[in-house]
Amino acid sequence: MNRFFKWFLGGLFLVAISLFLYSFFVDGSLLAPRKSPIDTVSFSKNDLQLDIVYNRPSKRGREIFGGLVPYQQVWRTGANEATTFKTNKPLQINNDSLPAGKYTLWTIPNDSTWQVMFNSKQYAWGVDTEMKPMREPEFDVITVSVPVEDTGITVEQFTIGFDNALDHLSLTMAWDQTKIAVPIETFD
Repeated sequence: MNRFFKWFLGGLFLVAISLFLYSFFVDGSLLAPRKSPIDTVSFSKNDLQLDIVYNRPSKRGREIFGGLVPYQQVWRTGANEATTFKTNKPLQINNDSLPAGKYTLWTIPNDSTWQVMFNSKQYAWGVDTEMKPMREPEFDVITVSVPVEDTGITVEQFTIGFDNALDHLSLTMAWDQTKIAVPIETFD
């Protein structure tokens, strides 16, 4: 190896170590837990498999809907990366068909109803550099309107789940004192 290459590699090594030490001791963000941790929710029954990957922001004393998450504006439905919804079978959501596949999940919250959009485009992140949602509406496969329910309790951390009570499957989302349920049916 020539001498210049050795010096170059040594310099890169020093820069890398310096950045690591700065991040660890000064910034503290390198090993700090995420403020909105990533979570995966799955549902399986018979040959149906549903998976959601999303980031879970916390309330932390903030006004959520109509505040942090404005009404009548597209929300990335979580934090950080775009939330994904994956199904291995076609689904019926309200009167619309959702083919098997992977989708990004977007919402438009309001005080009495939410719009929920299943978008066929995969986005690396949920918002652009100006903090505007990256959703492109022309890729929406289904848009459904669902009523808002009051939870009666405060849900500290944004939560997505599946409810299969009485064999009626729903995709649920809850945060603060708000909950929505999107009815899901399979084609039998």
